[in-house]
Amino acid sequence: MKQPVAKSEIAERLQKEILSLEGFRSHADGQRNHFGLGEMELAFPNGIFPVGAIHEFISVTNEESAATTGFMAALLGKVMPARGSCLWISINRLLFPPALKFFGIEPDRVIFVDIKKKEDLLWAIEESLKCDAVAAVVGEVCEVTLTESRRLQLAVEQSRVTGFLHRCNPRTANTLASVSRWKVAPIASQLEPGMPGVGHPRWNVELQKVRNGEPTSWDLEWSSGGFQYIRNKMAVQEKTTVFKTA
Repeated sequence: MKQPVAKSEIAERLQKEILSLEGFRSHADGQRNHFGLGEMELAFPNGIFPVGAIHEFISVTNEESAATTGFMAALLGKVMPARGSCLWISINRLLFPPALKFFGIEPDRVIFVDIKKKEDLLWAIEESLKCDAVAAVVGEVCEVTLTESRRLQLAVEQSRVTGFLHRCNPRTANTLASVSRWKVAPIASQLEPGMPGVGHPRWNVELQKVRNGEPTSWDLEWSSGGFQYIRNKMAVQEKTTVFKTA
């Protein structure tokens, strides 16, 4: 005789199925697909950065836009597989492709799509997100409605492509059907003692919204091929390395 399934077990199973559809996939045999993001991943359900989902980034100044572009490139370098490719769609592209190599991405793995008309931008992003031959799509767009974002989310739920929407100076920070919302601001770099030039990129990264997770913020530095968390703002030399490339 079969034992009745407890309500708590049913609820847990349903929650896992919902999280899986939203990009938060658990892994069998206790293995997790970590991306070397350290504490950042702990903010997400199951401690896994969600792929196959839409992530929203908001910038209101040129400085924030440049910082956000660098941070997104660093994330892409972690979530893209070794032989994966990415589509980068925009109207006024300012990114210098060779700079992607600094963030662990070979420039020839990124296909840039330069759109001429604003009315074609969201269509191009949606169609690209439907293509399961790419690992990720970056779309630079100012205004997106909730309905439009739902279409984008439906596209990635089918293709399992990871989408980054960079909203540059939007009129309103309206709610979208995204799994997370980020705001990135530049902070002063720190030179190594006795070294000339400029220091490594540093950002204040604020995870403003995350579905079923914990919004929080970090001060990060990108160096040695990975994110380093700045622990003590008064003693900026104190950092914790969370990931290094081979």
